[in-house]
Parts: sequence; structure tokens; C-alpha cells
Amino acid sequence: GCTKTDQVVVTVFPGNVGADFSGNTIICNGQSTTITVTGKNGTSPYTYTWSNSLGSGATKTVSPSTTTTYTVTVVDNNGCTGTGQVTVTVNPTPNVNAGADVEICTGNSTTLTAVGSGGTPGFTYLWNNNAGNTASVTVSPTTTTTYTVTVTDSKGCTKTDAVTVT
Repeated sequence: GCTKTDQVVVTVFPGNVGADFSGNTIICNGQSTTITVTGKNGTSPYTYTWSNSLGSGATKTVSPSTTTTYTVTVVDNNGCTGTGQVTVTVNPTPNVNAGADVEICTGNSTTLTAVGSGGTPGFTYLWNNNAGNTASVTVSPTTTTTYTVTVTDSKGCTKTDAVTVT
């Protein structure tokens, strides 16, 4: 009937290791963005391993051509793990056509008309050379001049085109 007592200490680390993300997660097609992950609910330092062949590290610059979800595995200093996901939404780039080049006689004027398409409707226009901010502008250059128009869609994506008035 002899007895002996011993004790074991079980250390419970904070669970539910997770991730917070920062950076621009909405971009226009052709752009890149930098996303940063920060581990949470664990013990730092953290290590990060990304999906989509991005490798390791807290900060990644990505240039997806379509909306893409990235998954990151977070491991804290105690070996506890968690995952997080961030989606980078890619908006389509609009198109713009400034029209064909134009020839005029000195002292005359011409109307230039840009047409925006694609992207997300709700276009705004901005011409260089202080020509105006509407789709159609009237110009009277005294020498051959190239006019560039930038169209911006409702999502903030832009595209430019140019027309020369000789």
C-alpha cells in the first residue's frame, strides 16, 4: 500500500493563431499591390508561408491578372499554427479611343471626341493641354499638337489615348 505522488506541468499556449492583413486589396488590371500579414493570438515572433508559390515572409508584392485568394500559414514561436486568407480583387481596365488624327487649316478649330468602353461604366475624361474634362472638346491649335485623353471608370481604373491635330 505504498504510494508516491508526482506532478506534470502542462503548458497551454494561446490558441487560435491567426492573421491580420494590411494593404490595398482592390487593384486595376495590370497593377501590383503589396500585402502584409501580421500574426495574432500567439507568441511572437511569427513565421509566414504563403500559397501561390509566394514563399515565406510577412510582406508580398503581387500582380494578379484576375481576382486571386492568397492563403498564409502562420506559425508562432511555440509552434502553434493558424491560417488566414486575403483576396485581391482585380477590376478590369477601361478602353478609350480618342479618334483619328485630324488636319485643319490655321485659325480653324476641330472637335475631338473620346469614347470610353469596357471597365466599369461611369467614365470621366481629362484631356491634357488644358483642353477640358468632358468626352468632347473643341481645340484651335496654332501648331501641330498631340492631345492625350485619360478616361477613368467608376472603379478608378484608367487608360489613355492620343490624337494629333495637324
